[in-house]
Amino acid sequence: MTIPQTARIRSPGPGWRTRALLSAALSLAPLAAWAAPALTPSPALKAAIADPARSPAFVARDGARHPAQELTFFGLKPTQSVLEIWPFGGYWTEILAPYLRNDGTYTIAQPKPLTPDAPLAKKLAASPQLYDKVRVTVTDGSQPLAPPDSVDLVLTFRNLHNWMKAGEAPQILASFYRVLKPGGILGLEEHRGNRHVPQDPQAKDGYVNQDTAIALAKQAGFVLVSTSEMDANPKDTAQWPGGVWTLPPTYALKDKDHAKYAAIGEADNFVLKFRKPS
Repeated sequence: MTIPQTARIRSPGPGWRTRALLSAALSLAPLAAWAAPALTPSPALKAAIADPARSPAFVARDGARHPAQELTFFGLKPTQSVLEIWPFGGYWTEILAPYLRNDGTYTIAQPKPLTPDAPLAKKLAASPQLYDKVRVTVTDGSQPLAPPDSVDLVLTFRNLHNWMKAGEAPQILASFYRVLKPGGILGLEEHRGNRHVPQDPQAKDGYVNQDTAIALAKQAGFVLVSTSEMDANPKDTAQWPGGVWTLPPTYALKDKDHAKYAAIGEADNFVLKFRKPS
């Protein structure tokens, strides 16, 4: 994530998020079918997450990111064709590439072509026994993400705010729709904004209102299947001087109030599951 030059300061006082989550839970009670059911990760997925080859720094974030539960929620299977958008350092790559290596297909889409000296390129080259079958494409339109109707599952984690800032969210979500098979799934995770504050169209502070994300996906043709609170963090007020990057793991303010932000933890995130109609 790129640290913005300015960040939008939000007005509601402390405690708004806890009240909002409770209010939302009560208001959505009739829609219980949307709530994520209890999910049991497969042994193969558990093994991929427990692999000692994973980076210790990434493993340390599992408690906030819940990889087993989230990938199971999205319906990940070892035989699928999976496209991950903007993997950055490769947190999910370290899990998905080995998991899909034998029976599935795993493609990563970067904002620009990988150069040999890029950290992710070095990671892929250093461990061919894990990453030799990873396919790489780009989202800048210079080449197709994948053939139309060819992908089972598109995954994107904490990236929507970047596309909103660039004014490209509708086009990028439409590209996901094109490559997914009918009935295919879009799994989307993002930093949750304050629903009581109008959405900044550019999401300059890194936060996106959940209803904004849903509206953008529906505009692209997707149907909302389910939502999950597995990555919720009521301590995150979405009201920080450096935007979402104030919190770990970025710590935009460096040593200033470091202990305070460490105690808050990673941002409050919503997790959404969409389907391309059959």
